[in-house]
Amino acid sequence: MTTAATDPYLLETSTEVDASPREVWEVVSDLRRMPEWSPQTRKMLIRGPIGVGTRSLNLNKLGWRVWPTTSVVVRYEPQRAIAFEVPINGTVWSYELEDLGDGRTRLAERREAPQGTSAVSRELIKRFLGGDEAFSAQLERDMARTLARIKGVVERSV
Repeated sequence: MTTAATDPYLLETSTEVDASPREVWEVVSDLRRMPEWSPQTRKMLIRGPIGVGTRSLNLNKLGWRVWPTTSVVVRYEPQRAIAFEVPINGTVWSYELEDLGDGRTRLAERREAPQGTSAVSRELIKRFLGGDEAFSAQLERDMARTLARIKGVVERSV
């Protein structure tokens, strides 16, 4: 779902997980495991314990294209939300948990760029990743796959 009125870069998807927010949080908050879930993330090297201010060096891949990024955790609310910003492009990626009761949790993944994306990012997406529309569609598919993988890991462990 894209909401262009507030943020033309906003992408969001969610799923319901048959597990408590605590159980979902244990998996989602361990960013070191991101390569297990995200189809584009190959490495996420974390510096120090995970919390606001934690930095990482990331390696992403889509087809033959490979690119590094860095990120910094900008929100860390146990059992509620974790978010990290990618400074080179201005995007913020987040995972939010909502307690649905009865041992169920809604898990949402969001990509936003409230200040817009960088000119460098826009040009690279245009030249190498098929343009904004195609890349956003790919990201939405990958976000759904990411949440399905997280859901599977959490539900198998409960």
